[in-house]
Amino acid sequence: MSTSIQTSTGLVGTTLEGAADLTRMERIGAHSHIRGLGLDDALDPRATSQGMVGQKQARKAAGVLLEMIKQGKIAGRAILMAGAPGTGKTAIAMGMAQALGQDLPFTSMAASEIFSLEMSKTEALTQAFRRSIGVRIKEETELIEGEVVEITIDQTTGVGAKTGKMVLKTTEMETVYDLGQKMIEALTKEKITAGDVIQIDKASRKITRQGRSFARSRDYDAAGGDQRFVQCPEGELQKRRETVHTVTLHEIDVINSRTQGFLALFSGDTGEIKPEVRDQINTKVAEWREEGKAEILPGVLFIDEVHMLDIECFSFLNRALEDELAPVVIMASNRGVTRIRGTNYTSPHGIPIDLLDRLLIISTSPYSQQEVHKILAIRCEEEDVEMTEDAKDALTTIGMETSLRYAIHLITASALAARKRNASEVDVQDIRRVYALFLDEKRSVSLMKEYQQEYMFNDQQDSNRREMIMG
Repeated sequence: MSTSIQTSTGLVGTTLEGAADLTRMERIGAHSHIRGLGLDDALDPRATSQGMVGQKQARKAAGVLLEMIKQGKIAGRAILMAGAPGTGKTAIAMGMAQALGQDLPFTSMAASEIFSLEMSKTEALTQAFRRSIGVRIKEETELIEGEVVEITIDQTTGVGAKTGKMVLKTTEMETVYDLGQKMIEALTKEKITAGDVIQIDKASRKITRQGRSFARSRDYDAAGGDQRFVQCPEGELQKRRETVHTVTLHEIDVINSRTQGFLALFSGDTGEIKPEVRDQINTKVAEWREEGKAEILPGVLFIDEVHMLDIECFSFLNRALEDELAPVVIMASNRGVTRIRGTNYTSPHGIPIDLLDRLLIISTSPYSQQEVHKILAIRCEEEDVEMTEDAKDALTTIGMETSLRYAIHLITASALAARKRNASEVDVQDIRRVYALFLDEKRSVSLMKEYQQEYMFNDQQDSNRREMIMG
């Protein structure tokens, strides 16, 4: 980028645009390549689609659940995704979130989060549950929409309030409206003049300027290049229009909580919300449902590493899933038979048996070599890294011997190594170089055992010493 300052408008614009490109950073997440579940219309999984590779059985099961979620038929159910580390459990959950779209809420959290929040564990889970339940509120508003023909303000009233008249028209009718002080101030603030197409909300008295009428298009030169021209409205001046707002139950809780208020939505500091507030909101939402003003949208709560929850949280989940206002809870765990946190008992996946009975379990299996190769190719595209086929084969071999996550981590590192030798593509030598620089888990453990005498507080060394003393 040139350091000299140009005075030409075009050159300055180019320089500033280049600076913006240099300062913008694109952050690529671990699952940013996931676009959906990669299923066809019959819910059959494609081999490679929407960033998903392999795990056909698990993806098909997730697709069936997805259709049931969209139809609202399995609210209050729980699903467990169980499998070894690096088998795509979180990726499938992210694919479900992408496929659900914007209307149905999807909340993702790690089980350990609830222990770091400044609130009780049950309150944290309750807020997560209510973030995952949407309320689609329907409102009918009366609007006055038309083109301003004339605005007349009476200036002869002296010190008193201003009065005036406004003539509005559509393609079919024309009406004169009397104006009061507040309406005159609103029209002046919006700089409404004859020829503007406006919209007035009768309930809030809010005035919205839609644009300039096409009949005044001859005033284009005087109006400026950013002027928007619209058609004169058709039909009646007064119209009834239905507006739809989708919010979550938690957002309604925050707005109606006196201790927090509306600004807590933006600050993120909600604290604990009283049960009385939630009971009143549930009653009101139930009334709206009966009147046809609202519709409940049970979304999805995804809890990763669910074995990190303790026995109190599992007991709460048992009760919360029975509530009529409950989302679909998807859990993920990579543990086998392990201790239930907070107890001395062991259970599959670290989850109590009574909760396991409520779960539909989706199992994921390790990826094949061909599937690992495809995943690495997709990640190379996502991270914008050019890599030779030999390098991809070498990286695939590393992924099979170590782990898929370790192989993915080497992509960006090998790209930097290739850039250092001014190469346009990552080659096998770059893979070998970063493989030697960064250890995987197996080589790290092997090295640690080799030099275990040099480490402090080494349990292996202490256990050997105890065995010698006992012997």
